[in-house]
Amino acid sequence: MTALQAIVMAVLQGVTELFPISSLGHAVILPRLLHWGVDLKAPDWLAYLVVMHLGTAVALFVFFWRDWLNFGLSLLGRSGARSAVDRRVFWHVVLATIPGVVVGFALHKILAEAFGAPWIAAIFLILNGFILYLGDLVAGETVGKLDQINWKGALAVGFAQCLALIPGVSRSGSTIVAGVVAGMKHEESARFSFLMGTPIILAANVYEAPKLLKQGATLGPMAVLSGIVAGIVAYASVWFLMRYFNRNEFEALAPFAYYCWAAGAISLALIAFF
Repeated sequence: MTALQAIVMAVLQGVTELFPISSLGHAVILPRLLHWGVDLKAPDWLAYLVVMHLGTAVALFVFFWRDWLNFGLSLLGRSGARSAVDRRVFWHVVLATIPGVVVGFALHKILAEAFGAPWIAAIFLILNGFILYLGDLVAGETVGKLDQINWKGALAVGFAQCLALIPGVSRSGSTIVAGVVAGMKHEESARFSFLMGTPIILAANVYEAPKLLKQGATLGPMAVLSGIVAGIVAYASVWFLMRYFNRNEFEALAPFAYYCWAAGAISLALIAFF
């Protein structure tokens, strides 16, 4: 990979992992549209993806460091009503992470081989738009906060996260929609989704990294550069999104749905004719 390609993919990762528009779908489609000739199953290419995801996870942890600090202090025995809430939210994050970890470990390879073609990713990107749009229609203007969600709602969000194993379906999009349908405000649901993102992304890295190294993947300067750029862009993305959802509660996901429809349709056309 050239430095320009690495930076383009890193910026794309930093934006699309957190915006509800599918980072995996874009990572599958863009190299095909730009005719980069990248082998999407090559160990070195997958190593780029792992490092970029690691940069994203670090950015999420840094942005929400106060939440993780409060989680840790509450688990270490700090008393008070606020700590009780923090403990409950933490265990809901853990509960919501379990389905994605289990299903990801069990079906990741099968799903990657079955849905890894760019044209299939483009179709699911269009489907992702419908998920976002219908989520807003079903939810209306919700008012619930994160500390009000129960274990059933947290588990439902966790199962929604499993949809992101299919390229074109957004992890943040599916989980935000599930959280909103469960009664949370968009901002609160986004916060829950991003808190879940840190452990699930780290778990994927822990699972993939040893296999890639055994297959001969190398972490050269371009891979490191991509991870750093992805982390910086991811931090800026979550900063923007948390403020966006705070200011836009009604039909907050609709603009992203329009983008997914347009991007998926245009990608299909370009893949078919070029």
